[in-house]
Amino acid sequence: MFDVGFSEMMVIAVVALVVIGPEKLPRVARTVGHLMGRAQRYVNDVKTEINREMEIEELRKLQAEMQDAARKVESDVQTTLRDAESTVNEQVHKIEQDVAEMEHAFEAGASPAPTSAPAQLPVEPAVAANPESPSKA
Repeated sequence: MFDVGFSEMMVIAVVALVVIGPEKLPRVARTVGHLMGRAQRYVNDVKTEINREMEIEELRKLQAEMQDAARKVESDVQTTLRDAESTVNEQVHKIEQDVAEMEHAFEAGASPAPTSAPAQLPVEPAVAANPESPSKA
């Protein structure tokens, strides 16, 4: 706190001895020591409290950031879920229409014609024999 060297302390002690006197000096020195200790503890408590408040504020900021990120993820998930539900509902509706048309055609006695071409799986070509390599028989 104060930059007081040994020589300054000696000057203060001599002045205190002269002003206070040798009988009261030990009691005054003890009281000053207690007051200095209390002041140091108070300053340390204030520093600790300030550091704690700063950490709490940083944690609150982090919590707010995490909550914002969680809300964004939740929003993205809900959007994706709604898109998937609408796609599934569209497909179910198309299937129901196709089934209804087939039932109607079946009741009318005609052969049902699908409204849309069935999905075909890709056909993988057979592995062709390499003309350069001899075939084993």
